[in-house]
Amino acid sequence: MTNQEIPISLSDEVSAGKYSNLAVIYHNENEFIMDFIFVHPPKGKVNDRIIMSPSHAKRFLRAVQENITKYENSFGAIKESPEPPAIGIEFSKN
Repeated sequence: MTNQEIPISLSDEVSAGKYSNLAVIYHNENEFIMDFIFVHPPKGKVNDRIIMSPSHAKRFLRAVQENITKYENSFGAIKESPEPPAIGIEFSKN
């Protein structure tokens, strides 16, 4: 079986990226829901919500872990900062 190349478009807005310093992850039997949030007290904003199947979420986890390993092999261990204090999160639809 040969690999098929699929062209993927990338808009200027998406290619600029968005910063996230908090991720909230939910799941049910059929999907994982990941909210990527920028928190700047006294408020925060969900920049993106990504929804994926459990099998894709597992592949995503593996890909992130492989990339962290490659990063640390090139640049040294990532120092983990202390866990931030727990904050209450309340979503509003604005």
